[in-house]
Amino acid sequence: MATVAFHTLGCKVNHYETEAIWQLFKEAGYERTEFERTADVYVINTCTVTNTGDKKSRQVIRRAVRQNPDAVICVTGCYAQTSPAEIMAIPGVDIVVGTQDRVKMLDYIAQYREERQPINAVGNIMKARMYEELDVPYFTDRTRASLKIQEGCNNFCTFCIIPWARGLMRSREPQEVIRQAQQLVDAGYKEIVLTGIHTGGYGSDMKDYNLAMLLRDLEEQVKGLKRLRISSIEASQITDEVIEVLRNSKVVVRHLHIPIQSGSDTVLKRMRRKYSMAFFKERIDRLKEALPGLAITSDVIVGFPGETDEEFMETFTFIQENRFSELHVFPYSKRTGTPAARMEDQVPEEVKNERVHKLIALSDQLAKEYASAFEGDVLEIIPEEPFKESDEEGLFVGYTDNYLKVVFKGSEDLIGELIKVKITKAGYPYNEGQFVRILDDMDVAETEIASA
Repeated sequence: MATVAFHTLGCKVNHYETEAIWQLFKEAGYERTEFERTADVYVINTCTVTNTGDKKSRQVIRRAVRQNPDAVICVTGCYAQTSPAEIMAIPGVDIVVGTQDRVKMLDYIAQYREERQPINAVGNIMKARMYEELDVPYFTDRTRASLKIQEGCNNFCTFCIIPWARGLMRSREPQEVIRQAQQLVDAGYKEIVLTGIHTGGYGSDMKDYNLAMLLRDLEEQVKGLKRLRISSIEASQITDEVIEVLRNSKVVVRHLHIPIQSGSDTVLKRMRRKYSMAFFKERIDRLKEALPGLAITSDVIVGFPGETDEEFMETFTFIQENRFSELHVFPYSKRTGTPAARMEDQVPEEVKNERVHKLIALSDQLAKEYASAFEGDVLEIIPEEPFKESDEEGLFVGYTDNYLKVVFKGSEDLIGELIKVKITKAGYPYNEGQFVRILDDMDVAETEIASA
């Protein structure tokens, strides 16, 4: 039996797509093996969000070539889309497919085996107008299921290469999203994470349909869905309609990831972001009023070209005052080919690092304060895996709906179930909890009666 091995770099969307590509190989009779082993085909799903992403991608490609020089080496993903010639120039690379036409990968392999000529199958992604259907009925790691609902982005922020790697906004047909969500719930998943390149923009390319309607339809039509999470949403996409859906929903969780990137209006303008801080604040105030206890996590870029100490402090103060529950902090890194990489006033590395440390310290403090509000409460979690950071036996870890990481004593059979846990000691990066009980369908029925 032919074997295939995968290596995925980059974001959740790439991980989702690797699973989808694996489904194609599986249907064609392939067996999956570890990337470190000898395989007949290696598929490297690349990332290009930073220059480092490119470099890591090249290293992984070379590793696959060394492992089995006779294997067919297929490279796909964002770096393959933006720089196919660079990848084709790596000795041993046989097939390059970008971020479209991945369903044809097996045909390309058959063609390569016949003709023994390298294949560059990368087309112009800016012309793509249709969402490419890639089905994932279940995931190799089995607890939270991602469900990709859209592709591409129309924003063209000055620091970002992604529209050039992924093309323009394309939404998946609602009936396809609902069908796949049902398939995932039927496969045993309690939580579905809606994901995409610009997830909150879902429906902006459709007539009379939007994200709020999709959330409502998923809740109404997918039988047995317990939790629905949005992987990321821009402030400008949090419409009054979305807030109403969240307020009334029984399945959408109390956690939103809203990238802020900067808390300074002048920096946001240079980044070409589509909101002001006054607008951002008004939206999150409305959200917190609609969803008490809401966790808001965010992405921040520090040291964007020209960022002064005053502009950085605007960001720091905004985050402090608006009590985000956790931040992902990135020092700005030049991305070749983007307008920001050509800007004057690049910020020195040591200044960036100092600012990163300040924001990470603030994030840790805010995360602890947020978690402490839930000490003593009984919350629902889905255990994901054994907790590996402790020598103590029988510890498991999972997330509450509002994205608190909880470690508790339990057993293997709880993985993937929806259970109640009492938060005995709040903390960060994780909280300690005590297992209370498994939730069954009776609980859900009771909740529905109580809230009717």
